[in-house]
Amino acid sequence: MSTEFLPVLIVFGLCFLVVAGMLGAAAITGPRSKNPVKDAPFECGNPSFGTQGKRYAIKYFLVAIVFLLFDLEAVYLYPWSVLFQKLGFFGFFEMALFLVVLVAGLAYVWKKGALKWE
Repeated sequence: MSTEFLPVLIVFGLCFLVVAGMLGAAAITGPRSKNPVKDAPFECGNPSFGTQGKRYAIKYFLVAIVFLLFDLEAVYLYPWSVLFQKLGFFGFFEMALFLVVLVAGLAYVWKKGALKWE
């Protein structure tokens, strides 16, 4: 086995040990008493009886998708800001184009009413 992968294997091993340790500590120190009230299914503090069959409005999912879009924008902005001086004007104009496309997308969904919560 190549020694190049040794640090990765060490990190995976440490992650496994941390997770196993936390699960073991929770099993040892956690509550063990059974209570029918605590074991009853509930959702948002209300008793839940079977499947409720309530449907969510599509706007909920549209807002979630728009949130993910702008969350990814923030992920791309951080490395760009770190390398801003190395990238020069080319990097600046590329990111400006990227932001223009995202702002145009935001304006489009805003105009269509996808951000209105009813």
